[in-house]
Amino acid sequence: MKKQFYFILFFPLFFWAQQDEVVQDSTMIEYMIIDGDSIPREAIDLEEVMILHKLKFSSKEDRRTYLILRRKTKKVYPYAKLAAERLESLTERLESLESKRQKRRYSRKIQKYIEGEFSDELKKLTKTEGQILIKLVHRQTGETTFNLVKNLRNGWRAFWFNNTAKLFNIDLKREYDPENVKEDYLIEDILQRNFQNGSLKRQKSVIDYDFYALTNKWINKK
Repeated sequence: MKKQFYFILFFPLFFWAQQDEVVQDSTMIEYMIIDGDSIPREAIDLEEVMILHKLKFSSKEDRRTYLILRRKTKKVYPYAKLAAERLESLTERLESLESKRQKRRYSRKIQKYIEGEFSDELKKLTKTEGQILIKLVHRQTGETTFNLVKNLRNGWRAFWFNNTAKLFNIDLKREYDPENVKEDYLIEDILQRNFQNGSLKRQKSVIDYDFYALTNKWINKK
């Protein structure tokens, strides 16, 4: 029988000139209109593209493990992304409120909204999906789920959630650590590939790391 996991998740350089528009003439040369003057463009703006290594697996079991991890990561990433967005908006709003009473009332309001919107979906997560989500919450917010619950509710509530989660072998204090945990590196690899092919919407990680250095450590070096 599949164990289920449930918790409340709260949660280039600027061109300093008056730039009007970009146009093309009949010869297909692109021009930029700046302060009324037509300036031909000699370069095409391109988004930054990460060059990813070709996936190779040493065994069928490794390939199967990666594919399962990919499916679970793609499933829970949107929740982690949403948590980061909600946390940012919550923090900005709380900073604009003066009294502690106003802040408490606003936090409770947001909490009820999140619970009503996402609780049914979070109840469907399995143990492993829940653990991946906890890691990704840390990747996107820089905070562990334990600390988020603690800050948005209170320390005792966070302690209770953590000990309940441990019954399913889930640690709310778990951090995202692709430098020292290979599974976390594989999660990052999965994210980068899906950002690139458009399957997932990119959101910058708060955790600082060098993906190419990680790849060299975990994949290229034997």
